[in-house]
Amino acid sequence: MAIGGLVVILLLMAFTSVQRSFNKVEIIKLEAKPIEVILPDPLEGIKVEIDYKGHNDFLQAIGHRESGNRYEVVNSFGYMGKYQFGKSTLKGLGFDVTVDEFINSPYIQEKAMNSLLLHNQKKLRKFIEQYEGQVVHGVLITESGVLAAAHLAGAGNVKKFFKRGFEFEDGYGTKMTSYMAQFSGYTLRLNGGK
Repeated sequence: MAIGGLVVILLLMAFTSVQRSFNKVEIIKLEAKPIEVILPDPLEGIKVEIDYKGHNDFLQAIGHRESGNRYEVVNSFGYMGKYQFGKSTLKGLGFDVTVDEFINSPYIQEKAMNSLLLHNQKKLRKFIEQYEGQVVHGVLITESGVLAAAHLAGAGNVKKFFKRGFEFEDGYGTKMTSYMAQFSGYTLRLNGGK
């Protein structure tokens, strides 16, 4: 019994000392000291890459997609040259040449491509100005992407895309919107004349 009473007394003493420590409020005074901040040189260790895609890059890329950049190619549908022009498109642009003249003249082919880009730029100017930089029907719109799509599908089909989401596919199953995406973001330098 004496041991039990001693345990109770010790517990009461412990409880009251614990209780007293809960009632104490300790005030800690903190002093503000200036902090020196050392920032790294803003250009140190940063690699700057400029991804410039210009006019010639656009022509090389679209030529590669169309023909592997081969001027002498005629495909199974009769489309000719580096950019795979049809006879009716060439006539519509004012190029009255034979197949042999066309596929043997890189000069004529490059002039025809410039003429087609200018023609399509004029036909699609209002759509380019209205939608450039926006996503339309899931595709980011840029001038080069729109003109590439018009090269594949014609300006009329590109207009249908903007107006109602029309998707053109060529004879090989290539979708017009794939050209809009693949050839997006090039800076074109178009100049008049044939």
